[in-house]
Amino acid sequence: MVWAEPLIQLIAPGAPPDIQALATEQFRIMAPLAVLSGLIGIGFGTLNAADQYWLPSISPLLSSLAVIIGVWFFADHFGAAVLAWGTLVGGVLQWLVQIPAQWQAGMGTLRLRFEFNRPEVRELIQLMGPATLSSGMLLISVYISLFFASQLPVGAASALSYAQLLFLTPLGILSNVILVPYMPIFSKLAQPAHWADLKERIRQSLVLTALSMMPLGAMLAALALPAVRVVYERQAFDFAASQLVAALLLVYAIGMFFYLARDVIVRVFYALEDGRTPLYVTLWGLGFNALFCFFFTRAFGAVGLAMATVGVNTVSFIALTWILHRRLGGLPWGELLVPLAGIALASILSGGAGWGTLKGLEWLWGRDGLGIQLLQLAIAGSVSVLMFIAAISPLKLPELDFFLDKVRRFWPQRYQ
Repeated sequence: MVWAEPLIQLIAPGAPPDIQALATEQFRIMAPLAVLSGLIGIGFGTLNAADQYWLPSISPLLSSLAVIIGVWFFADHFGAAVLAWGTLVGGVLQWLVQIPAQWQAGMGTLRLRFEFNRPEVRELIQLMGPATLSSGMLLISVYISLFFASQLPVGAASALSYAQLLFLTPLGILSNVILVPYMPIFSKLAQPAHWADLKERIRQSLVLTALSMMPLGAMLAALALPAVRVVYERQAFDFAASQLVAALLLVYAIGMFFYLARDVIVRVFYALEDGRTPLYVTLWGLGFNALFCFFFTRAFGAVGLAMATVGVNTVSFIALTWILHRRLGGLPWGELLVPLAGIALASILSGGAGWGTLKGLEWLWGRDGLGIQLLQLAIAGSVSVLMFIAAISPLKLPELDFFLDKVRRFWPQRYQ
């Protein structure tokens, strides 16, 4: 709160003074979220440990609802600051809604203790120290993107946020299906005697990541513009803004596999009690991010920011996978690359089918009108999904049934 103004000036030096003033005000309002985020994260961890996944998955919706209600009823009084107040209120609600479930799971009685010499605590600190720094470095990567976005025409930073929301929402939901169950599996197989099984689980997790992210990314890339128009195009958000956000979304969609695959490999290093390697790779990634942003924004403008993010995630994934390959004495590349190539090809065909269907429908019906856009998205998306199913079926991947089973297990009845 105290240093909000100089921090905003540091992050967005090219933004106009009125934008900096608004960002400073919103930053001060949302500052308590620094503490609330920690409490919410602890709640996520305890509920997942108690096999309760549904509530942590849907509780972020409370933040969205708080913002929507704030805009509807209090925008005239608070102005643009209502977005920050809504976000803060949503964070408080996210934390409060977890407390009854924690009590029900037997984790509601908390007692403050300082036992830093306990072996379990020291082991946790040794692992979490680099992991926490690594997570912080990822936020610094966001700040680097905002720094370069502030040098671009007004609207670039907002477009970046709009596009990130669209691709992070499905990615966040599906990442729970993969990352949450595999973390304890990786940990159980971390000893050298079990590395053969660990390698098989790594292969399986990456194939599952491809099965979820590649077709979804292809469909998002093919249907980016109508998807953005349906979700965002209202009042001041015109067709030109939709085109800019759609271009960013297309780039992000192409890199969805590398985004989640990197997180999978990072979890393997954590299971091996190695938090330093992901930290070092992340530090190198910051340098690459600044370099990519500098060159890509000069050549491609705002789209270059998304290209830089995808480029860093791809480079980081390749580096971490190669290090892990050497650490474990070789990964099963032959058993991994063949299904990944098949899924990639099926996803390309799926995206092409969706794009072709969309263009045909636009030629028949035009592309204006919310009802028409929704119908076109539904039809083109369905064709894209059917094409992927038809193209992937000959591969007979056992991971496909495994993935569908995991999705069903994360359905609401899991929260009992």
